[in-house]
Formats: sequence, C-alpha cells, structure tokens
Amino acid sequence: MTKQERAVRTRAAVLRSAAEIFDTDGFVSASLSAISQRAGVSNGALHFHFANKGALAEAIEKAAEQRLWRITGPAPDGSGGCEGCHGHGHGSRSGAGAGAGAWGEGQGQGQGQGEGEVDLIQSLVETSHELFDALNSDVILRAGFTLGCEPSWSSLVDLHGQWRDWIDGTLRHAAKNGALAEGTEPEDVVTVVAASTVGFEALGRKDPSWLSRQRLTQFWKFMLPRLVPPGTGPQKGT
Repeated sequence: MTKQERAVRTRAAVLRSAAEIFDTDGFVSASLSAISQRAGVSNGALHFHFANKGALAEAIEKAAEQRLWRITGPAPDGSGGCEGCHGHGHGSRSGAGAGAGAWGEGQGQGQGQGEGEVDLIQSLVETSHELFDALNSDVILRAGFTLGCEPSWSSLVDLHGQWRDWIDGTLRHAAKNGALAEGTEPEDVVTVVAASTVGFEALGRKDPSWLSRQRLTQFWKFMLPRLVPPGTGPQKGT
C-alpha cells in the first residue's frame, strides 16, 4: 500500500468514526481522542487530516450533502442545486426503484403526464424510500442530518432545507403537469411531506422503526389517495 493510499484510508476511517460518535453522542460530547481511538489511529494522524472537531463536522456535512444529492438529484424544475455535486441523482428517474413497492403493480401515470415522462409522484415516493434506506445504512448521511439539529454547532450545510427544496420543486412541477388532485395546493403538500419525513428522521435517531420501510409505506398509503386525481396513481395496493 502506498503512502497516498494509507492517507486516504486513514482519512476515511477518521471521518466514519467521527460520524458514528456525532450520531450517538452529539457534537459537544464527542472528543477527538475517542474518535481517533475508534478509528484505530493516533491523535497525530487525526490532526494531520483535520485540525479540530469543527473541521471534522464540516467534512461530514459536506459528504452528507453530496450523498443526499446523489439520492435526489435536481428537482424536475431544476431547483435544489448542490455546490460541488456533480451528475444526477436518482430522484429524476422513473421506473422501479427503492420505493416501487409503495405503488403496487399496474398503476398508471399521473393525469397530464405523457407516456415516457417521469411520473413525478412516483419519483417522490421512491426517492423518500431511498432516503430512508440510506439513513438506516449510511452513518455519514445520518450524522449530517444530526449535526444540522445541533444547537451548539453552526452548520454550513442545510440538509433538511435541501430535502424540502427538492420536495417543493417536484410537487410544483407535478401540479403544473396536472398530477395533483383538484384543489390540492403544492405548498400544502410540501408542508405535510417535508414535516412528516423530517419528523420521522428525528424520531428515528432514538427509535429506528421510524425509518422503516413499513412506517414510510403507511404514511404514503394515507397520503396518496388525497394527493393524486381519482383513478390515477396508487390509490390501492400501497
């Protein structure tokens, strides 16, 4: 292993260890000695890559921002940009994905959406499932969201805002395409979906069942019949 390869591995180990401790203990309680010990490196090796605890938190938030971007990509209206993030995430795609089971089979596309176009509501459901799956499995992403709620840490990245903006852009585009039920205002749906999913994320820090596929499917099963026009989308079999 070359010196450069060792440095890359050391940095990744320190970053992951810091994320694990921030996630469980919080920013204030986390100590650099505990982080280096968990990573299996010396304090000197840690300081070679990160000057202090704040630098570690900044690196975790930036990595989490990029990971969230890879899940969502830009909203269909082009909003939800991420500085330094490249390529499209999965949120701009159609077809089967992490949350396809929340739709059932044989469901048509939303009213006003032609064949071959992205089913925007389906994309919203699938992307929310993908986000929850990632929060369960990716401690860097999870710690990024946790740091955003730390009163003692001034975040440079707003992951909750990034997620809400993507929901907003997706639902406003869906409304323009006639994919929302008559009388349904996109800003009202944004409020409900953003508040609920962020609430699940917060509750999931103490009880992982809030981030389960079953819990999110229950939410969409309640929401979807109120969200899409009658006869379109997954009104049953969610």
